[in-house]
Amino acid sequence: MRITLLVIMTLATCTTAMAQAESFFAQVVLQGVTFQVESPNNSSINQVHIRADIAGTTLGELQAEADGSISNVEIGDLNADGYPEIYVYINSAGSGSYGSLVAYASNRNKSLSEIYLPSLENNPEVSTGYMGHDKFTVGEGALLRRFPIYRDGDTNAKPTGGIRQIQYKLVAGQAGWILRQDRVLDY
Repeated sequence: MRITLLVIMTLATCTTAMAQAESFFAQVVLQGVTFQVESPNNSSINQVHIRADIAGTTLGELQAEADGSISNVEIGDLNADGYPEIYVYINSAGSGSYGSLVAYASNRNKSLSEIYLPSLENNPEVSTGYMGHDKFTVGEGALLRRFPIYRDGDTNAKPTGGIRQIQYKLVAGQAGWILRQDRVLDY
């Protein structure tokens, strides 16, 4: 199997008298599918536009609302089915910089389905000590989410509890795909 990975990302800075905005554009290619991701990235709530093409044919075009700005985009094939997924990492405005995800999977290069990341709030095992500052990455067949662990009395700028890493595996759900927690590691 031949895998081609092309990543083009730009942040264009526009200065106005009122505010400074950084628009986001990325184009990534894997397994013949090209994903383009665009966002104005100019407020605390932003629209994310995702377009997927294969061999000059549009596979899908989607719009999502992001609570924050895009910090990065990655493409992968976490379930090793030969069809790629797009992972758009979002960080909220403010000092917490809480992380979220906008993600879609190619369904045999015929359509796109949403990938759901369960909330940390409903899981005390992983949410204890959580105050944002998330970092996401695709690696070793999984989505990895890392964040500092805060103890009682820690300030937002000085967490003292180490780092927590959650590893998610991509599994089929009833109406799309789910990132299911596979492992949790504190170090």
